[in-house]
Amino acid sequence: MKTTPWRKSSYSGSGDGNACVEVAHTRTHISIRDSKAPTRGTLTLQVGAFAPFLQALKAYSTVTDFARFRG
Repeated sequence: MKTTPWRKSSYSGSGDGNACVEVAHTRTHISIRDSKAPTRGTLTLQVGAFAPFLQALKAYSTVTDFARFRG
């Protein structure tokens, strides 16, 4: 499965890159990683699951809120 090069997500915003997320994709999957720690792990979702995943994240106003949810 060949992926496209990693690129900064448009959802990361601008500025100093403190909330930078990178994405790469194939025809069937989208992978997400933290650009500050690219070797720490990658989340890979099927293309159809990506939009619902983003929608679910909108409930969290900050990364701290999401971290509290994760435990």
